[in-house]
Amino acid sequence: MDTPNLELYINRMVNWAADFTPRLIGAVLTLVIGLWVIKKIEQLLIKIMHNKGHDVSLQSFLRSLVSIGLKILLIISVAGMIGFQSTSLVAVIGAAGLAVGLALQGSLANFAGGVLILMFKPFKVGEIVTIQGITGVVAEIQIFSTVLHTGDGKIAILPNGAVSNGNIINSSRTGKLRVDLTVKVAFDEDFEKVKKIILDELDKDKRILVDPPAQISILDYADGNMTLIVRPQAKIDDYWGVYFDAYQNIQRALVEHKVRGPLTVNKTVSA
Repeated sequence: MDTPNLELYINRMVNWAADFTPRLIGAVLTLVIGLWVIKKIEQLLIKIMHNKGHDVSLQSFLRSLVSIGLKILLIISVAGMIGFQSTSLVAVIGAAGLAVGLALQGSLANFAGGVLILMFKPFKVGEIVTIQGITGVVAEIQIFSTVLHTGDGKIAILPNGAVSNGNIINSSRTGKLRVDLTVKVAFDEDFEKVKKIILDELDKDKRILVDPPAQISILDYADGNMTLIVRPQAKIDDYWGVYFDAYQNIQRALVEHKVRGPLTVNKTVSA
């Protein structure tokens, strides 16, 4: 390569670098500032919806939706600053979106499921629900999934498509929950005596509701034992305390009154 041609190429590269570098720096600055602005917009959106009393479930869903939409627009703008044609980029994104949409039909179903959950509100953030056999507190409703915090400290992430199409048990809507206790005592124990002992013990716990009153009935007789079903109810906020204390209190009271039998207590959850 002769010297004139080499100098020509060097000059072209220098001119290209001189033209491209400011655009690249501007694009990087735009990206950084744009991400910061998007974060502030998310915070402002949450604050506005909170002040207007919008549902927490709707807040998390819209925040995710707005964040993704704004970031896509930011990427298109930054690409245009670098030199990509916006129309061509939009066409490529559209074509890619169609291909990805066809490949990820399940994700689209999850998105639609999230919209249905927000529209019909079978549950809200903070409520206790049972979904697909998993019981927990609704922590967040995202675009594609619902997050539950279970009673044993685990986090369950459930796809919205399956959630919206499956059975949902909402234990919080009535404002109270019932604990079902199965108590076994000796077959020949006096039922009325045992019933009074248990009711007296439950009455000591002020968290247990008086209306409706606790129910105690004979469930069955088997293996020389009489099985009783005990059903106290409590407010949502008091539920877990009552749930864990009821067994201990009833067990102690029966032992103190010398009630014979295995004194086995099993706990289940009911709304």
